[in-house]
Amino acid sequence: MNANFHLLPEAVATAGADSKSGVLSEVARLFASVYGVDETAILDGLEEREALGSTGFGRGVAIPHARSAAVSRPTVVLLRLDHAVDFAAADGMPVDLVFGLISPENAGATHLHALAAISRLVRDDAMHEALSEAPDTQALYALITNQLDRDAA
Repeated sequence: MNANFHLLPEAVATAGADSKSGVLSEVARLFASVYGVDETAILDGLEEREALGSTGFGRGVAIPHARSAAVSRPTVVLLRLDHAVDFAAADGMPVDLVFGLISPENAGATHLHALAAISRLVRDDAMHEALSEAPDTQALYALITNQLDRDAA
């Protein structure tokens, strides 16, 4: 698959979180259940990063991210929220698509490449709309992997 980050089909989920902290908890829980990392450590990392400034990317998307020795390459989860949540994004729009990203502690450029790949994906209007309207998590996963495979070609 894509060289910029690792995403498993079961790491794509829907969630009913109703606050920013609830969203971060769901992201950490999904990382723990799918990739076997420590949920508390991941949540602590995400909250520390969020304290520096919102990871609300804009246009209804957030990319909460952190570093962890528990992963060997940038690793992603995707949550589509049942209803939009205020994430203090720069554009003021509430968030309903959340890409969680955990990168190795020493992954400087690799981490930035993964963030850039996600931001390119969601800046594309047609892709953004398709992600918002996908009928289920399998369709979300297929959209992302197909687009990333096209970008890599």
